[in-house]
Amino acid sequence: MKKTMQWTGLLIAGSSILLSACGQQDEKATAYDKIQKEGTLYPTSYHDEKSNKLTGFDVEVVKEVAKRLDVKVKFKEMSFDGMLTSVNTGQVDLAANDITITDDRKEKFAFSKPYKYTYGTAIVRKSDLSGIKSLEDLKGKKAAGEATTTYMQIAKKYGAKEVTYDNATNDQYLRDVSNGRTDVILNDYYLQTLAVDFFKDFDITIHPDIAYNPSQVGLIMDLDNKELQSNINEQLDKMKEDGTLKDISKQFYAGKNVSQMPDVKTTIVDVN
Repeated sequence: MKKTMQWTGLLIAGSSILLSACGQQDEKATAYDKIQKEGTLYPTSYHDEKSNKLTGFDVEVVKEVAKRLDVKVKFKEMSFDGMLTSVNTGQVDLAANDITITDDRKEKFAFSKPYKYTYGTAIVRKSDLSGIKSLEDLKGKKAAGEATTTYMQIAKKYGAKEVTYDNATNDQYLRDVSNGRTDVILNDYYLQTLAVDFFKDFDITIHPDIAYNPSQVGLIMDLDNKELQSNINEQLDKMKEDGTLKDISKQFYAGKNVSQMPDVKTTIVDVN
């Protein structure tokens, strides 16, 4: 008889620039936004357009871990705060959705070994890099994003002017950088790569010289659940060794392998 492991899928994720919204403005925006269900984080977790089944990089990693542990996994979708509370109270055993491993979180929760490595970058105009050579040049520039994210905190730390949107489509964020209404969007490298690759007609690019705050993503569990943590770590190690993590990554990140540390020189920015 299989044990049931409940997994919490995060519905609201502030780290994503790929925002779900109503009222798409053109055919391209509609095609891109169609795969985004409200509150999900593409390509980490989202509902497949045809089947409506929950899938994504983190979802498939969890499914593979559960398969190797011979347990049945049940997915629950809830808010970020609800996810953490549910782990703390034992309502669920495991949570995942591009959750960055931090020292503060490690004091309250147990993390698996990292299965995704990433860092922060900046989308700017391709024609002139928005007049930005480094993070210090953000002073006075217009930074688009969500007010509560660490990315916007970094922008404000360097003196950028905050520009936020209500119910904006994905293409609006990027189009506004392209046409000069805003100057920069700070966010995760892999998410930004997907955005730039999709909107090829826009005058946007990832800044070639800005890379900051390398981070690692892991599965989150109750602090005292050492047995589960150990079992999951064992399977993640095997998935790295046999190439499974790499294969899942390439499926959802346009051929890129997020399961290994990028060979990039990064800057550390303290937002506290």
